Amino acid sequence: MNRFRRSRVLLAGAAVGTAVLAASACSSQGGAQEEAGTGAETPDLTIAMITHQAPGDTFWDIVRRGAEDAADKSGVTLEYSSDPEGSRQATLIQTAVDSGVDGIAVTLAKPDALQGAIDAATEAGIPVVGFNSGIDRWQDAGLTEYFGIDETLAGEAFGERLNEAGAEKALCVIHEQGHVGLETRCASLAETFDGESEVLNVDGANMPDVKSGIGAKLQEDTDIDHVVTLGAPFALTAVEAVEEAGSEASVATFDSSRDLVGPIEDGSIEWAVDQQPYLQGYLAVDGLWLYNTNGNVSGGGTEPVLTGPSFIDRDNIDEIAAFAENGTR
Repeated sequence: MNRFRRSRVLLAGAAVGTAVLAASACSSQGGAQEEAGTGAETPDLTIAMITHQAPGDTFWDIVRRGAEDAADKSGVTLEYSSDPEGSRQATLIQTAVDSGVDGIAVTLAKPDALQGAIDAATEAGIPVVGFNSGIDRWQDAGLTEYFGIDETLAGEAFGERLNEAGAEKALCVIHEQGHVGLETRCASLAETFDGESEVLNVDGANMPDVKSGIGAKLQEDTDIDHVVTLGAPFALTAVEAVEEAGSEASVATFDSSRDLVGPIEDGSIEWAVDQQPYLQGYLAVDGLWLYNTNGNVSGGGTEPVLTGPSFIDRDNIDEIAAFAENGTR
């Protein structure tokens, strides 16, 4: 758990740093207005954000909200696009390069498929930052900065939490096969979990498939006492699958949303790992703005800026419920 605590210290430091930057920016802008009387001028920037979002995955609504708020704050034109398939995501990156954007924020769920397009951006002199997925690959890929969660750390913390809950057998449900971050979560969970864990791959773009896959597995193996999902929408579906299968398994998940507040409050979902997706989207855009306007590089170009992990459960859900209702947590 020491590594888990260290991540929270790093996150706190990042938050303080962001606050200092924001205060400094406001102070600087105010000074310019007083001296010139016409307001501070900033360059017109266009930033492309390209993710591996699958249709219907509400996690990305929170990411996009953070990106849009950062863009609005700085007068940035944000061009958001997504595709869960690696080669098509690469095509979206190349399109952004060809259009001459001032910066690109990209998720590295399938980094090998994106490398050629990222190289094209670098050759064109366009800064590229990573966020949300690919923490082990962003530097090798040639990205300037990275904002997100340490998936290994989060998985290990989850496994330890399962131990505390007295779990003996966990089913870890991967909703996008080949996604390096999701695979790392399940693998790292298994490293620290004292019980037995098994991976189930489902098609996350097809919720009936998710439900039937989990339900069939629970009926086949009645020893499963915890279903672990890797995204909030899949946790809600897992609760339905558990009920329909007549299982007594508990559900816990990575990631949260406004729809998880009630289930966490009533205990139908035991806990959620929060990686602060709003913050990831916000910092990715803000990081590119700072790089373009002042040459700043968060983390010095060598360290990721961590946005988690932390746990949300019945003990602290009230602290973030209002933010979740606003669509920012």
